[in-house]
Amino acid sequence: MSFARPARCVFCSFTRGVSAGTRVPSRQFHPSSTQFANRKPKFPNFKARDEKTLEEITRDMKPKHFKPYTEEEKAALKEEYTPEQLAAIEAGEAAIDPKDMAEQFAIRRDPMKLHYLDDFSTIEPGVDKHVRAPKSNSDYNATLKSDDDFVEDFARFFQEMPEDATAADWVRFAETLRVTLGKEENELNPHSALVPDLFSPGESLTEEAKSVKPFEMQSSARFGESEEITEALKRLLQSTGYTQAFVKGLATKTLVSHSVVNQTRLGKVRRMYCLSIAGNGNGLLGIGEAKSEESADAITQSKYRAIRNMQPIPRYEGRTIFGDVEGKVGAVELKLMTRPPGMHMLNHELLVLATNNT
Repeated sequence: MSFARPARCVFCSFTRGVSAGTRVPSRQFHPSSTQFANRKPKFPNFKARDEKTLEEITRDMKPKHFKPYTEEEKAALKEEYTPEQLAAIEAGEAAIDPKDMAEQFAIRRDPMKLHYLDDFSTIEPGVDKHVRAPKSNSDYNATLKSDDDFVEDFARFFQEMPEDATAADWVRFAETLRVTLGKEENELNPHSALVPDLFSPGESLTEEAKSVKPFEMQSSARFGESEEITEALKRLLQSTGYTQAFVKGLATKTLVSHSVVNQTRLGKVRRMYCLSIAGNGNGLLGIGEAKSEESADAITQSKYRAIRNMQPIPRYEGRTIFGDVEGKVGAVELKLMTRPPGMHMLNHELLVLATNNT
């Protein structure tokens, strides 16, 4: 570098005008085109609204927030409820003090809570499963068929059976045979207050699910898996028409087991008494009792008799019974009561075997 350059040239370099050249855009590292000017955004930028969290709603709840029904809301209620029901709703609203509602208002904290505030008045297609049977499918007067009704069904089947009938005709009749009297939709596709399943029968995320036949369960090792075809089991299969795999898949349990003493002409004979129940978890339930000198024989006989005595139990929503049932057996007064969804964590053994609930 030369230091002999005049000082004038050095100072002139600061005042020299910059030449205006063409602007060359730099290359971007993504395929989007380069924008040289501010443009209007594609989506408007909304400001944050005055929204509150669930905790803030609970903390700031006041009696003024609970307002009475307006005329428009009453007109909408008249379309859904009868005048007697509407009068009961208004009486209930008038009996509740808004101050108590504000003080006792709280958001659910249990594991089944909702993460959003909803009054369940509308079905949100994004979060709610809205495919369910209509209310018109319900038939509250439906009853189980009697033996005479089943005899008429069998007689009609044999009367209309073609000459070249095959096993497929019998299977089709057995699968379509109804067990109740009333609306057909009430038995095949009843309305339920429970949330329907995510998938229809046979659907899944990756592949079709295995179809489950009615009144049949997968085989398990709980009862009779390793036993051979004994004479008692052979008579059971012949009298009921069940298969060995179906009998093995039934859930059985011995409820009562104690010794009894019978007075005979040879003296007192001690025997074992057992009372057992059997069910398939899909509506069939039976009770059987037996006595034998050996406890193992008494248990086996009571279970076989329970299987032979299995009858279809009408279930509400596939989990409980219709209404309350009272009965008396000897000195024992028994009362079975229906319960809403989620009631208790443990059901009676009778309901477990009948509805496959825990």
